[in-house]
Amino acid sequence: MKIVMKFGGSSVANGTMIRRAAEIVAKESTQNQITVVSSAMEGVTDSLLTMASEVSNRGADPIQKFVRDLYERHLLAIQLGTENSDLQRQAEKKLKKQLHDLEEVFTGIAILRELTPRSKDHILSFGEQLLVPIFETVLQDLGLKAKSITGKEAGIVTDDIFGDASPLKEQTRESVRREVGKILRRETIPVITGFVAANQNGNYTTLGRGGSDYTATIIGDSLDFDEVWILTDVDGFMTSDPRLVPEARLLSTISYLEAIEMVAFGAKAMHPKALIPAAEKKIPIRIKNTFNPKSSGTLIAETEMVPSKRIVKALGLIRDVAMINVSGTEMVGRPGMAGRIFDILGKNGINILMISQSVSEANITFLVSRNLSARTVSVLEIAFLGKGLIREVRAEDNVSVISVLGAGMRGTPGIAAKVFGAVASHGINVRMVAQGSSELNISFAVQEQDCEEALRVIHKKFKLEMNNY
Repeated sequence: MKIVMKFGGSSVANGTMIRRAAEIVAKESTQNQITVVSSAMEGVTDSLLTMASEVSNRGADPIQKFVRDLYERHLLAIQLGTENSDLQRQAEKKLKKQLHDLEEVFTGIAILRELTPRSKDHILSFGEQLLVPIFETVLQDLGLKAKSITGKEAGIVTDDIFGDASPLKEQTRESVRREVGKILRRETIPVITGFVAANQNGNYTTLGRGGSDYTATIIGDSLDFDEVWILTDVDGFMTSDPRLVPEARLLSTISYLEAIEMVAFGAKAMHPKALIPAAEKKIPIRIKNTFNPKSSGTLIAETEMVPSKRIVKALGLIRDVAMINVSGTEMVGRPGMAGRIFDILGKNGINILMISQSVSEANITFLVSRNLSARTVSVLEIAFLGKGLIREVRAEDNVSVISVLGAGMRGTPGIAAKVFGAVASHGINVRMVAQGSSELNISFAVQEQDCEEALRVIHKKFKLEMNNY
């Protein structure tokens, strides 16, 4: 099989971990054609971002110490991960060159006292650029042929949205097939920077935080690979958060649509954008734990490939939200009120998480992040109060959202009754309900203090602790 194996920051946090990751690649490469995508060392991207901001405000003083600390951390990784002294020296030479380039970029920012989105992406690209030559060296130390390249060199071409770029699909597909294909034809393992790409002018762009997953599925899509493996520090998707529901179990298989819903509701197993190219090409994704290789992980595939007796697959929870209620008889029969409300909020950078409206049209209720509650109320009051359009804008901050997920819910009667009957039997009041036409999830809001009990009650009601997925 042809497999892309993506390793997250916790999987390459130090030289010992890089060695373990490389050994996993070596084992799989005996029977499969492997391409590696790697994140930066754990914490490095955050430190680069912090230092870029500091340099733009304070000047060049902190640069040398920061670069020296990066050098020592990555040099130690080379020494711990590699036994061959010649390979160590080659990797150290590459490391010094990259850090010299990084120091020059920092110095330019210090002189200008300006950190643009373009220069920020250039800075952030160094986290992965420092890591992949070390991964390459460790693979070579294990006797494998490997070649490290950036996402830019791999041919991932994006738009100009620095910080959250999107790939230009056809151009990327053609250039990745050409550039990565050259390496694969030499029976060499490509080791590619995750997260990093370039626009059509060759300027570094990044794919958004967590974008290494996205890189992996872009590569898999472009090269028509058989599977993409996301190797991280969790076993896969769970029926619920095991910290809140001790009986939660690993999901062995889920569909792309189920995975998208679960990621939206806080599952940390992978980046949400990464599912898009895989779903379009029907490339299975496996979530596996670098630290627990015996675990089978979770397979994400098209719905017909993941049969299940389960109607409900999993439960999601979003905390720290506020419920906003906009009401007034003046709204009844007035066309476009919902559109006007949400347009005002959109222009003020306020994202809506969930919406519910009564047939009477006398009120609209929606959820926003809790830290945006006061601003949401203020924006709407300024826009509408005293103009004969609405009577009241009210916020309730102590709510959380629970989502009941599962493709088997589609067309199955009685699911909502079971959900709400279960929580009602424990004295938990449901404040707001929303369900999309896909019927893949039922989401509802409860008071903050009731959310954990509600999760456990529903988990037990649908017997999600049973191991028959």
